[in-house]
Amino acid sequence: MTYHAAAFAALADPTRRQVFERLSAGPAPVGELARGLPVSRPAVSQHLKVLKEAGLVNDRAEGTRRVYQIDPKGLGALRAWLDQFWAVALDAYAAEVERQSNEQDDE
Repeated sequence: MTYHAAAFAALADPTRRQVFERLSAGPAPVGELARGLPVSRPAVSQHLKVLKEAGLVNDRAEGTRRVYQIDPKGLGALRAWLDQFWAVALDAYAAEVERQSNEQDDE
């Protein structure tokens, strides 16, 4: 499975997306991430494991707990992959605007 496929597969799960979105506010331990979610702390830990294996989050030891955060390298790689499609869309838009402009000039 490619990196992008793994990242999208990881984010396909709604609970994992919620955990990932919560990490956008900054690093947090499992207990904090699990607060208010309809799943147990062990389940959140499993979701974090999938996100980590997909390269979207990393963790560090802080005393006796693990603190998770979004991995900027993984997110950057995913964004770069998506940006290529944005560039293609912008190029197509620019070509269409130019085509329409040329049609109007010909009238």
